[in-house]
Amino acid sequence: MKTTGLTPEQMTVSERQAAFWLAGVFSLRMLGLFMILPVFALYAEQLRGDTPALAGLAIGIYGFSQALFQIPFGFLSDRYGRKRMIYIGLLIFAGGSVVAALADSIYGVILGRALQGGGAVSAAVMALAADLTREEHRIKVMATIGVTIGVSFAASMILGPVLNGWIGVPGIFWLTGMLALLGVAVVRFKVPDPVASHIHCDAEPVSSQFGRVLADGQLLRLNFGIFTLHLLLTATFVAVPLALRSAGLPSDQHWQVYLPALLFSMGAMVPFIILAEKRRQLKPVFLGAIFTLALTELGLLVLHDTALETAILLLVFFTAFNLLEATLPSLIVKLAPPDAKGTAMGVYSSSQFLGAFAGGVLGGWLRGQFGFEGVFALTTLAALAWLLVAWTMQNPRYLSSYLLNVGVLDEVEAHLLALRLREAPGVAEAVVVAAEGVAYLKVDRRTLDEAALREIRVKG
Repeated sequence: MKTTGLTPEQMTVSERQAAFWLAGVFSLRMLGLFMILPVFALYAEQLRGDTPALAGLAIGIYGFSQALFQIPFGFLSDRYGRKRMIYIGLLIFAGGSVVAALADSIYGVILGRALQGGGAVSAAVMALAADLTREEHRIKVMATIGVTIGVSFAASMILGPVLNGWIGVPGIFWLTGMLALLGVAVVRFKVPDPVASHIHCDAEPVSSQFGRVLADGQLLRLNFGIFTLHLLLTATFVAVPLALRSAGLPSDQHWQVYLPALLFSMGAMVPFIILAEKRRQLKPVFLGAIFTLALTELGLLVLHDTALETAILLLVFFTAFNLLEATLPSLIVKLAPPDAKGTAMGVYSSSQFLGAFAGGVLGGWLRGQFGFEGVFALTTLAALAWLLVAWTMQNPRYLSSYLLNVGVLDEVEAHLLALRLREAPGVAEAVVVAAEGVAYLKVDRRTLDEAALREIRVKG
């Protein structure tokens, strides 16, 4: 067996390159998807055939096609190559951006946004990242990509209104198309080629694991949570830009609301994350954030007529939103079976995008029927429904994923090794996948004895 899995060595140059450049690809794509969120409801009024319902559909339709294609793209990357499928996905995304940029009707933008979502490269990018990193560093690489996604979302909410003032929404679509092509160049020239591609249970969906993931009530609660969170986000921004304009704030000044709200929220959520993870108060913090979202949406229902009050409510909204966006993946890691984390995350991501689709469609229809009040009534009720579902969630065990390279084994050796690993201090769960030569562990970092793991693996 190999004995390098537990050494504290630094990441190699190629691993650092993979983490940095693949995070960059995610960033470029996320910027393209989200920059229009704070400005599109205003732009749609200029398009032929626009109605509030169709504008909401245009905002959310990318989520439907993203949810539909992201898991198949991952499976196809196993068969036809990671980079090839990433190139195809980014080119589809770029094509959708061009269609949306050239459109003079709402239907053209809907088609373009659907094509943008159809370039669903997320699973393929994560699988490529796993191919390019050793097990002991893979979690760090995935965390780097995750942080980049959060930063990109925050940046897009600020850049969207600023760029809208400079180049307009068609210009933003042209820019996102160019960013997608830049992503192709990054993958081609900066991301190393993998020596070999394998299925990684921690980083990508595995077809044989869907049954157990979809039957897990705790994971279903979290999937409902991320669905609702992105429903709230998308529906809220079907209405908020128009509400701010109605309250007297010109659209080219909306960034003055979003910038302080996002900056404050990123700092304000840190103490709560420390309380949740370090002080092991995750469920109370989680429920408190959902309740805060419900109160915020109720506040928008009552107080959306004034720009100042809307700005203050958005500050609170983004604090709770960012806290939940950071907490939900942590809960997936804690609750998913150790050898099914990739599948659990795949279902979770699909739920997220379906939530964005539902938020756009329902938010747009309700705005057309009942005005802003209809949208904010929906989001308030959705947050309260989530609170009821989350209330029954089990208190999570405070466990982390831990990967261990164990070398080539047969099935019997893998089973016996898993039994021995489960006896090591700090190890709560252990599954050894013989075909991968990897042990997938759930560990308590406070009590984990890495020396004991090293000894067990070497003896194995």
